[in-house]
This record gives sequence, C-alpha cells and structure tokens, in this order.
Amino acid sequence: MISPSDQDAVAAQLGREPRGIHEIGHRCPCGNPDVVTTQPRLPNGTPFPTTFYLTCPRAASRIGTLEGTGTMKEMQDRLSEDPALAAAYRAAHERYLAARAAIGSEAGLDVPEIDGISAGGMPDRVKCLHVLAGQALAQGPGVNPLGDEVLELLGPWWEAGPCVDR
Repeated sequence: MISPSDQDAVAAQLGREPRGIHEIGHRCPCGNPDVVTTQPRLPNGTPFPTTFYLTCPRAASRIGTLEGTGTMKEMQDRLSEDPALAAAYRAAHERYLAARAAIGSEAGLDVPEIDGISAGGMPDRVKCLHVLAGQALAQGPGVNPLGDEVLELLGPWWEAGPCVDR
C-alpha cells in the first residue's frame, strides 16, 4: 500500500492515475518515488509484466534519449559476445520473475499468461532501458548489469530538484 501523497506524486509524474501499484520500489534522492512495483495483473484483469515501473519523467526522458542513440543495440551485441554478461543478465531476469511471483503470491494473483516472461527483453534481448533501470533502482546495484550501466549513463537526473511537487 502507498500513501496518498505518494499516489498523488506518481499520478503527477505519469500525467494519469497509476494502476496496480503494489508499493514504492525506490525513491529518488529528491524524496519522490521514481520506481513503483506493480501487481502482475492490473485491476481490469490485464496481465502486466512490468513489475518495476519507472515513474520519474526526468529519468524516463533521459533514458528515451539513450534509446535513440543506439545504446540498446550496443548492449544487445555485447550480450552475444560476452558470456559472463549474458549469464548476469539471465540472473537479472530470474530475479525479476521471483520478485513478480512474490508480489503475486502476496496479492493472491496468479498470472499464468506471463509465466517466464519478465520485461525489457530479458533474458536474451535488450528492448527497454526504462525497465532495466527500474529493476536496477528497485533491486539495487549488481542485480541487473545493464540496468546499472543505464543508471551510470543517466547521471544525476535529480539535481534540478523534484520532478513534481508533492
């Protein structure tokens, strides 16, 4: 459960009411949520594989710029060339699935439609840097090596102050 002020902050960040929030996954140094964890099934019944949802519009914008520069292709190429990186990325996929299963179990939600499917292209592709960064923030450094790289490339997106007023 999240507080009404966090709910309002996330709504302001997204420009819409958030759906299926389980809890705050990570807080930005400014104090606002920047990642929420979501239920594996939205209130309307739709399966939702994006467990770690990046909500900060500044971080999301910077990541969108990275996606436009070829960063995903470069990371994808490295997965096929570096067995240790590929193994660490597969382990990140497994951690993602375990976190979603734990949230689903706690909420009494079974979502067989997305069994084995994480997000962001894991475990074999790099498809969405937002998801990788969200996992790296929520689960901490060292869990998703490519998510850690994305965060390093972003720099301190929070330095200008909160992205939304609480």
